[in-house]
Amino acid sequence: MTVADLDLAGPDGPVLSCTPAPGGPEPVSGGDAYALVRLGGVPVATVLTHIPQGADPAEALAAAYRAHHAHREAGTAGTAGGAGAGACDRVRRAAEPPRTTVVVATRERAGRLARALDSLLAQDHPDFGIIVVDNAPATPATSELVTYAYAGRVTYVREPVPGLAAAHNRGLSAVPPGTDVVAFTDDDVVADPHWLTSLTAPFAADPRLGCATGLILPARLTTRAQILLESHGGFAKGFTPRLYDPAAPPADEPLFPFTAGSFGSGANMAFRTEVLRAVGGFDPATGTGTAARGGDDLYGFVRVLSEGHRLRYTPDALVWHHHRETWQDLRNQAYGYGVGLTAYLTAVLVRRPALLPALLAKMPRGLAHARAITAHRPAAPGAGTGAVEGRPAAPGTHGGQGHPWPRSLSRLERMGMLYGPLGYARARFAQRGRRRT
Repeated sequence: MTVADLDLAGPDGPVLSCTPAPGGPEPVSGGDAYALVRLGGVPVATVLTHIPQGADPAEALAAAYRAHHAHREAGTAGTAGGAGAGACDRVRRAAEPPRTTVVVATRERAGRLARALDSLLAQDHPDFGIIVVDNAPATPATSELVTYAYAGRVTYVREPVPGLAAAHNRGLSAVPPGTDVVAFTDDDVVADPHWLTSLTAPFAADPRLGCATGLILPARLTTRAQILLESHGGFAKGFTPRLYDPAAPPADEPLFPFTAGSFGSGANMAFRTEVLRAVGGFDPATGTGTAARGGDDLYGFVRVLSEGHRLRYTPDALVWHHHRETWQDLRNQAYGYGVGLTAYLTAVLVRRPALLPALLAKMPRGLAHARAITAHRPAAPGAGTGAVEGRPAAPGTHGGQGHPWPRSLSRLERMGMLYGPLGYARARFAQRGRRRT
């Protein structure tokens, strides 16, 4: 299916623009389309529809959103990603965003990195810099790209220790003095021009804010693996702004703060620089590139919250993520998600043992939650166009568990969860070996 970016003047207003997602094809009549819907530039929902043969794609997508909006207004759940209460009335924050540095960790993906850097250099933020961290490079491709194509605009640093957390810590150490906020994104995203301003402005308005996260949507949904990943939950956390405050734990999050995956993802996050440094940065035994396979971002979220700082999710801060395309990529991600989940929990307890009683008290519910989110969900018969394995896909719908999830991927996730603590132990052991060397 094609992915589009639709902007309307209002819920019932005319189409202002309809463009393909970055790097994707135009939506066409006679095909399936998934679209981000904006109202006056503000992201409010996603819709999934079939564009009738001969119809104007923009008008068909607009009609799908209007039907979805009407259902919501009538109190009936639609099939698209929700706009959230009051989302249509949101306006961009007027607070001046603080001085920020964006850190992009990368390894041997110079082509994708260039696309990400171009989008970062087009940000409307008034005061920011960019640091590229070349993680355990095998070739000079990244160094040459930054040195020659982005000279004077992007700072290059090298981190020889493999692992995303180690790379992020290296970037954190290179942040210039006087930088209030450090933001992190990946080399496989394209940032919306307002991304950095929307992500960092809340820090100026809330002195207790330690972390902010934003919306991540798929740039392409051209393979079965990409659609399954996004339908399983992807990276999207919905369109309702959310403030997480440890002083007033959310009633609808009984596992707070240990369900850190609901807060956001590492491809779209920012921290108050002094707060992240005070908690020691990220645990270098977590993250992609280590035996822990992931969890470095989740570790950071929980550490900041456990010190009493707030975390804000702001859907106005948007990046488009280019999901990997193959079935083997999806298998690797399913296993890695499971490993990273329990690895990060192990890391939190190793480095913050005082959280053990709270985690043990929530363990029964936590296990039930883990079983639910990793459960095999069979395909339903008789689904029509726009379906994945027989059931209508709803990419980007946060918290929905009605879409199919193959048994093989469910098994891989659960195997990864069992291995996570061991993976973390192996990563820490490898670190000690490097320090001795």
